[in-house]
Amino acid sequence: MTLVEASWPLLVFVVAGLFSPGPNVVMLTASGARFGFRATVPHLLGVPVGTGLLAAASALGLGAVLLAMPALKLTFQIIAAGWILWLAWRIAQAARAGQATDRGRPFAFLQAVGFQAVNPKIWAVTLAAAAGFGIGLPPVQEALRLFVVFAGVNLCVCLFWTTAGHLLAPVLARPPVWRAFMVTMAVLLALTVILIFAG
Repeated sequence: MTLVEASWPLLVFVVAGLFSPGPNVVMLTASGARFGFRATVPHLLGVPVGTGLLAAASALGLGAVLLAMPALKLTFQIIAAGWILWLAWRIAQAARAGQATDRGRPFAFLQAVGFQAVNPKIWAVTLAAAAGFGIGLPPVQEALRLFVVFAGVNLCVCLFWTTAGHLLAPVLARPPVWRAFMVTMAVLLALTVILIFAG
């Protein structure tokens, strides 16, 4: 069996895990609508890189270390919840400001990479992939395989949701519709905090 054939179950799992709504999906859709596709590109590229790095780190045992230290896990959960709620508040503020006066800016590349470290959905999917879809490669090769699969799949996912947000922008031109959309995005993002404490 070739490496590609052996990786099909992992690929299917990652597509299902990353395409469904989570913090990245909500933020990229909102950013595409709020700032446009081109301005969101650094954010769009940072997410797959950060996800791939976290998947590789999980394959090398970082996730196991975190799960074995309850105090460290709780600290991570509190920081993650705080950051996600702050981001939701910023999106809600954009709803109040309206498109014409919105002075916010999209995530930079490194911000998007760093956000994956506190993204509960990405932790859950990468830990599950590292634990359940290994094929017996040496650790560094397994980490590289997970990096490639996660980064490649997530790039496609990010392109889809950013484009969807960008295409929605004309529909959102009316201030009441814009406010409703941004508040919905803020609420959805805030609700993802539940994922942090569910595990």
